[in-house]
Amino acid sequence: MTQNNLIKWDLDLIRRYDLSGPRYTSYPTAIQFDPELSATDLVTTGQQTADHSAPLSLYVHIPFCAHVCYYCACNKVITRNRKKAQPYLDTLYKEMTQLSEWYADDRTVEQLHFGGGTPTFISNEQMIEVMQKLRDNFKLLDDDSGDYSIEIDPREVDHEMLKVLREIGFNRVSFGVQDIELKVQQAVNRVQPVEEIADVLHEARRLGFRSINIDLIYGLPHQTLESFIKTLDTIIELSPDRLSVFNYAHMPDRFRSQSHIRAEDLPSPETKLAILETTISKLCNAGYVYIGMDHFAKPDDELALAQKNGKLHRNFQGYTTHSDCDLVAMGVSSISQIGDVYYQNEHDMGAYTGAVEDHHYAIKRGVTLTRDDRIRRAVITQLICHFQLHMEDIEQQFDIRFREYFAEELQDLERFTGDGLIILSDNSIEVTPAGRLLIRRICMAFDAYIPKQEPTRGFSRII
Repeated sequence: MTQNNLIKWDLDLIRRYDLSGPRYTSYPTAIQFDPELSATDLVTTGQQTADHSAPLSLYVHIPFCAHVCYYCACNKVITRNRKKAQPYLDTLYKEMTQLSEWYADDRTVEQLHFGGGTPTFISNEQMIEVMQKLRDNFKLLDDDSGDYSIEIDPREVDHEMLKVLREIGFNRVSFGVQDIELKVQQAVNRVQPVEEIADVLHEARRLGFRSINIDLIYGLPHQTLESFIKTLDTIIELSPDRLSVFNYAHMPDRFRSQSHIRAEDLPSPETKLAILETTISKLCNAGYVYIGMDHFAKPDDELALAQKNGKLHRNFQGYTTHSDCDLVAMGVSSISQIGDVYYQNEHDMGAYTGAVEDHHYAIKRGVTLTRDDRIRRAVITQLICHFQLHMEDIEQQFDIRFREYFAEELQDLERFTGDGLIILSDNSIEVTPAGRLLIRRICMAFDAYIPKQEPTRGFSRII
């Protein structure tokens, strides 16, 4: 079966089920994180429930950006004063030392990701220093076998920095492109010529970065179906290993920078759906595998191979091949997953700095998973990563009878069966080609925190 045949576009079903819902980078989602929980209790539970023989994943948040992109909903600090970075890094090192004492345990770091903000806001010397501090505190790999990635704004990197990044251990890179049309770029305050993007991508490839991702966004001001087709054609020609194509959610009341975007300049819902349908079709025809939701990868990419082999996982960085790793995150607003615990750092820079200075950590809120949470997380993860679930796998893992435990949920799934979104048998749930685009809505049936008969708030739309 071809990739196009694995996805079926049914506009009526999409309109009926395109509500708001979680992206399920965690379960429970961040909305359930409780600021009243004790940071000490969260850490203790994390240490007690972690598998100390398993490898680690590290996340480092660098919040600085020299320019504001109007669409951005990330936690960022807009400044052109590069001197602001060092005090933040000094605070980060104090937190890093504490995290190492809690979680390092001589565990190998198989995955490392720098996000932001713009991680390459900091200088080459500072980047080298951060990596050395990480190596001093955690067991990083030296043989280039790890999955060490960094997000890059093509306007904020040159050949020398790419060379430095490769030399200090990064082997994956993600370039933020969003759109190549000048009118769209101007409307979101992110002008970057195609030649500039192509130059850094080709240099990254020459330097031996083994996986290159490009981020695109659909739903931005002045986008049309025709203009986005031009963007897709250009990106396909650049041939990245992976693509993430995100839906722009316009929420200016929540994200101040989005108030610069005029609602009347945004494409209509019908145009956004046409863009998404065309995007999926063109990328599949170009040989990419539709991983799920917003993600595509070449068939020989580790992400596609992990899905094919039933090893794909999902965490706060999206789809990943490292299901057995605890995620230790550091920096302002970052989210960790340790054993049966999720917790998030202070979101405000001043609060983060003060908390680390006072306590050597900055935990703001979190959640301890119940047994029910862990069971539902396993179900949701299996569906959102592999579009199918064998009930006996969950039964064996948690010693339950699936149909008894989820009797109410299975009854709720009958509507999806009737609409052709899933095939429900005695022992399995299989998401159909029509259901793959609506996988978030299907997963919501197993979410104990979402009222079954009420619209959800605080989440982006599913499509």
